[in-house]
Amino acid sequence: MYNNKLIGSLYVTPFVIGFLLFTAFPFVASFILSLTDARLQDQLGAAQFTGVANYTGMVADSTFQKSLGVTFAYVFITVPLKLAFALFIAVVLNFKLRGIGLFRTAFYLPSILGGSVAIAVVWRFVFAGDGLINQGLGSLGIGGVNWLGEPTTAMFSIVLLRLWQFGSAMVVFLAGLKAIPEDLYEAADLDGASRMKQFWMITLPLLTPVLFFNFIMQIVQAFQEFNGPYIITAGGPLKSSYLLPLMIYEEAFKYFNLGYSSALSWVLFIIIAIFTAVAFWSQKHWVFYAQDRGDDKGGH
Repeated sequence: MYNNKLIGSLYVTPFVIGFLLFTAFPFVASFILSLTDARLQDQLGAAQFTGVANYTGMVADSTFQKSLGVTFAYVFITVPLKLAFALFIAVVLNFKLRGIGLFRTAFYLPSILGGSVAIAVVWRFVFAGDGLINQGLGSLGIGGVNWLGEPTTAMFSIVLLRLWQFGSAMVVFLAGLKAIPEDLYEAADLDGASRMKQFWMITLPLLTPVLFFNFIMQIVQAFQEFNGPYIITAGGPLKSSYLLPLMIYEEAFKYFNLGYSSALSWVLFIIIAIFTAVAFWSQKHWVFYAQDRGDDKGGH
């Protein structure tokens, strides 16, 4: 028994060490730095304690306010659209058709490639003034659009990249659809329920746990989006795509303001934590679990 515990401890030791060094220590260190005026080029120990000055300074920082508004707009646009599109494709791919596995693989590929730097670079060339999209429009006799030079279209280009990476959410939805008992649909067919009514009354309620999981994951990922906006638009024009992760990066590595950057990171962490907590609190009102069938509360 003692040997088993020792062997088990040895197996988890690498994870514990990695967690302490690369997660717990940076987590605590960033909070300490957020209470100082630390600069990246300063020597260790040169930082002065400033309390909550970095946090109170954000109130008067117009760049932070602009970035926060852009971040919320990006999240509120991309998350619902991505979930809706992923669910729609999952429902389509749930049909039993010949060669459907090939289509599932093809639709999943963008999620593997979409977050890479290479794809972001390609995306920038596609939306450039002389890029593929404008060339296609020109061949149709339509004038080109300055996709990356106008605030609205610049945001559209990075939102579209986010939507293109719907594969992961789609696979989770597809697994949830496979778990719904077929006898429920057979009973609904006997009652004369249409396909649309079956979707709203059977599929969607039983899919709410999967929807909840995907919602949490997409919220967290959207708030932390960096590669696409940084490479495609660099936050422009006029900071119309200047998401909070870009501001955190620039404050630390462009302006060397490590203390302020750490404070921004903690604000982002708190925002994500609030959204996650609200989602978990609200799930009792709209998430339906299998064990709750017949429960008058309709929640969990």
